[in-house]
Amino acid sequence: MISLNINGVQREVEADADMPLLWALRDILQLTGTKYGCGIAQCGACTVHLDGQPIRSCSIPVSAAVGGRITTIEGLAKGEELHPVQKAWIELDVVQCGYCQSGQIMSAVALLETNTNPSDADIDAAMNGNICRCGTYPRIRAAIKRAAELKRGDKSA
Repeated sequence: MISLNINGVQREVEADADMPLLWALRDILQLTGTKYGCGIAQCGACTVHLDGQPIRSCSIPVSAAVGGRITTIEGLAKGEELHPVQKAWIELDVVQCGYCQSGQIMSAVALLETNTNPSDADIDAAMNGNICRCGTYPRIRAAIKRAAELKRGDKSA
């Protein structure tokens, strides 16, 4: 049995230590917001946070997450209150097919935790490796800027 802190709750997972964290989240714990995309940490669909840092859960063994704080897309909202990034995503209608969006959102949240006024270059660097086959990159960038406004509490927000 492996003990993991997921979205602020200690959870017991019956899994091999080398099982990818993604499969423990999706298959064992039924947290299906995190998506499987490529399986080789190249597309970003499986992005979650480990101790506040974005990681690709398809390539991290469960054992590497023991003792850390894991946050998935399901853990961003505080009750009914959506995270500013989630609010901006909805407001700007970012999603097209939606498959990559949980990973995109998780990377955007990590960026805004350290940079509340990112430039286009900052956004591009932080989002590098999060692939959107639908090409919603302009809307993603706009939503990150909007989320930064919301997070800062700008008057226009």
